[in-house]
Formats: sequence, structure tokens, C-alpha cells
Amino acid sequence: MNKFTTIDYIIFLIYFVIVSTYGYMVYRKKHKKGVSGSHDFFLAEGSLTWWAIGASLIASNISAEQFIGASGQGFTVGVAVAAYEWIAAIALIIVAVWFIPVYLKNKIYTMPQFLETRYNKWVSLIMAIFWLFLYVIVNLTSILYLGAVAISSLLGGGVNMLHIIIIGLAVFALAIALGGMKVIGYTDVIQVLVLVIGGLATTYIALTLVSEHFGLGKNALAGFTAMLKDSPDHFHMILAKPKPGDSQEYVNKYLLLPGIAMYFAGQWIVNLNYWGCNQYITQRALGADMKTARTGILFAGLMKLAMPIIVILPGIAAYVLYKNGALHNEMTAGGHLNPDNSYSAVLGFLPNGLKGLSVAALTAAIVASLAGKANSISTIWTMDIYKKYIKKDADEKGMVGMGKWVIALCLIISIALTWSDTLGIGGEGGFTFIQKYTGFISPGIFAIFILGFFWKRTTGAGAIVGILTGFAMSVLFNNYAPALFGHETFLYTAFLNKDGVYEIPFLICMGLSFLFTMIAIVLVSLAGPKINPRSFVLDKGMFKVDPRTLALIVVTLLLLAALYIRFW
Repeated sequence: MNKFTTIDYIIFLIYFVIVSTYGYMVYRKKHKKGVSGSHDFFLAEGSLTWWAIGASLIASNISAEQFIGASGQGFTVGVAVAAYEWIAAIALIIVAVWFIPVYLKNKIYTMPQFLETRYNKWVSLIMAIFWLFLYVIVNLTSILYLGAVAISSLLGGGVNMLHIIIIGLAVFALAIALGGMKVIGYTDVIQVLVLVIGGLATTYIALTLVSEHFGLGKNALAGFTAMLKDSPDHFHMILAKPKPGDSQEYVNKYLLLPGIAMYFAGQWIVNLNYWGCNQYITQRALGADMKTARTGILFAGLMKLAMPIIVILPGIAAYVLYKNGALHNEMTAGGHLNPDNSYSAVLGFLPNGLKGLSVAALTAAIVASLAGKANSISTIWTMDIYKKYIKKDADEKGMVGMGKWVIALCLIISIALTWSDTLGIGGEGGFTFIQKYTGFISPGIFAIFILGFFWKRTTGAGAIVGILTGFAMSVLFNNYAPALFGHETFLYTAFLNKDGVYEIPFLICMGLSFLFTMIAIVLVSLAGPKINPRSFVLDKGMFKVDPRTLALIVVTLLLLAALYIRFW
């Protein structure tokens, strides 16, 4: 496997200089205009264009867990894992048409602020504190750790190299984040360009490796055709329910992606909660006008359709090569087969120069996610806790200053937690780590948001019960339901996992948790007094779409339909 050469370091340095210089130029231009208010720092109010919003959404979404984790699942399951990307396109349409108008009409800048406007300050405070812990300890830490591990493995470094990369990524992200959301948004445009170009280069090499392995020359299209013929089971979006006698390997795949059932259960909760109820994501659009915000979000949805080419195809290519006797050493590094090695295994065969570009793409994804997440943490702390409960008379300069200190502090905490993998992220796999700790609360959070949007009868008491019920139901179905209620009921079917324990597919658990949470919220709300949230605005006129918005929606849905028909 080729190591980094001088040309690779030069290309990576050029990427670093371009992003840093452009970020500084945006920062200086902003300060020459005298713009330094809190809304500008946290939301880039009114200054992000639709293409900057769309690019920033993608740059913040695609990180190490996507490159490494999604490629690993591509190796294991195949194109079915693209559901996370393609259903996100529909989720973004729903967010653009129905969620963003509610936020903008009610002048919402943070998710806790929405909960206070719609319910009460206690619901807001509880969730603000919870989101801070979740974002710092789970999301920020896992992004930093997984990114550093991925880059370190590509450079062939040991523990010392890992620590240097952790600090380097954090410092790079800090420099961007301290410039505020406008700097983050516009540098994300460059990050996305690097991410896409570097990602496509990796995919191209992966397909040519397959082509060469089958004696078809260096032809990426021929490599893709060979993959379709060699491993047709890896090119089906919908997995059939396991039957008696099916292999444990197939059951494990179904537990990850439970066929058509997941489209009626957790897949929608994962995507709508992430794209529509998540400060880290919605923050990009909250400072814009309706037309700009909608167009930017729909642009991101259109780009999501192409993401599997970058993050999943290399994993499928690695599977085909491994299955046919290649990449054995790369895929079994550490003594056993590890699907998460797929992406780095392919990167190792990139020619000089392209390897530097691909590592730059991986770095771009990591740094964009770190900067965006740190800014969101700072926004929630400063606007929803510091200003409201600690220093109510804080002026604009003081709030921006506090925001910058929080950005630095949360990155320092994440460095400390990743230094020796304190949380055990590497032990259970990064993608699993993130899903495990966010999936337990997604049903409850999404339930209180969706009912808060569209059912005025929902009360604050119902919202608090919903948060608790969602968590309790997630714990029940993920850990105890098969033992308490049997292996198969009218609600679910449990399967023996690789450890010999009966398990309900994770996405089915989320759907069931959401169902019971909605019932609990409705019952508690109906049992309580009617409360009309007078400060909360909701009318049908908010959801009208203009011809350009409608055209973007139609194009996205037609492309999505074509993809599902092809790989059904």
C-alpha cells in the first residue's frame, strides 16, 4: 500500500491554505461592515445564499462516520444502506415545505426557543441541557475521534500520530468556528467541493480496481457492471424478511435494515428528527428569508441523492474485491475482518496526488462537521441558558464573546474524551455508537416537535411525558421486549443476533417507541386543561410553495423514484 508522498502533502497543504485564506477573507469583510451581533455570529442572519445553505448542510452532515461507517455498511449490506441518504431527500422536502415556515414565521433561532414558545420554559430548559450533553459528549467527540482514527490509519501513524491529528483537527475547526456562522457557511462551500471531488476520485479508483481484477482494464463503468453481475445481492434496496434456514449473516443484515418494514417505522424518525428538529442542521436556514431557506434546503436534498456514490460504492467495491481474493490484508488489519476498513483499504491504492486529495476530502468533512457542531453548542448555551438564566443583561458583544469561549471549551472537552477513547467509541464502532445514544431519544423529541407543529391541543405536560416515554419505550423495545412479551407479536418479530440473543431491528424499535410516545402525549394533553399558545403562529398560508420550489421538489422526487425502481 502506497504511503503519503511529497505531492500528497503539497495538495493537502494547498487545500488547507485555500480554506483558511477564504475563511479569513469572509471574516475580514464581515468586520469591515461592522457586523458583530449575536444573531450574525450564531445565524449569519440574512447573509447566506441558498447555495451556501445547501452546501453547508451537506458539509455538516457528511463526516467520518459517513465515509467510514457507510462504506462499512456498504461492504456488509450493500446499496440498501443508501436509504439513509435517499429518504433524507424526502425528509428535506418535508422540512422545507412544512417545518421551516413554522420556525421562520415564529422567529425561531434555536430549538429550545421553539419549545419555550410552543410549550413552556421547563420543556425548553430540560431539552437545552440534554442537547448540550448529547452534542458535546456523543456527537462532537465521535466526529473528532473517528476522523482522527481514519486519517491516522491512512498516514500509517501510531498513537502519537493519532493525538497530533486530534489536536490538529480541533484547532482547524476552532479557527473556522470562531469566525461565526457566515465563515462556517461559506467555507463549507469549498469543503463540499473538495469532499465531492476527492470522494469521486476514491470511487473511481475503487471501480477501476474491480475492473482490473476481472481483467477488464482500467474502466470504471466496466467495474460497476462487474459488481452488479458478481454480487447482485448487494444491489437491492429492500431486504426480504429472514426465513427459517437463512444464514446468520443475512439475519444480521436484516437487523440493520429491516426491509420494507423500516419505511413504516424508524427510517422517517431518524431523518425527520435529524434534518428538522436538530439545531446543528436547522441553524443554517434560520437566519434566512423563506425563499432562500427553502431553496437551500431543497438543493441539499438534491445533492443527497448523489451521496451514495461517494460514501457507499467504495464499500461495495471492497466487498467484491475481498470476496474474490483481494484486499485480504487491508480488510483484516487487526487480525479479523472489519468492514469499517473498506474506505481506507480503497484509499491505499490511490496514485500519488489523489491520495492527498482524498485525505483532504475526509478532512474537509470532519472539520466542517466539527465547526458546525461547536457553533450549535455555543448557540444553545449562549441564547437559551446564559442569556436567560445566568446574565440576563448580557449585551451583544458579551454574548458573542461567551459564544467564542464555549466553542473553545467544548472542543477542549472533546479532545480530552477522545485522547484515550474514554467513551469506548472505537470498541463498538462509530456509527453504532452514534445511533445507540441518539436513537434512544429521537422518538420522544420528534413526537413533541411534530405534535407541537400541527396540534395546538398538545400541552407542556404532554411534552415532558413524551420525552420520558420515548426514552423508556426505546429502552424497553431494544433490550427487554422479546423476553417480556415473546419473540413474535403482532407488533414485531425478534431475531437471534450474532451473540445468540433475540433482538428487534433497531429501526422497528424506533417506530414502536414513537407510536407509544404519541399515544402518551395525546392522552396526557387531552386529560389536562386547554392551553392556547397565543404567541405561537400557525396558519395554512405559511405552507404555500412558489413555482421554483415546486419544480425542485418534482425533479428530486422523479430522480428518487428512478433510483428505487432501478435497485428495488
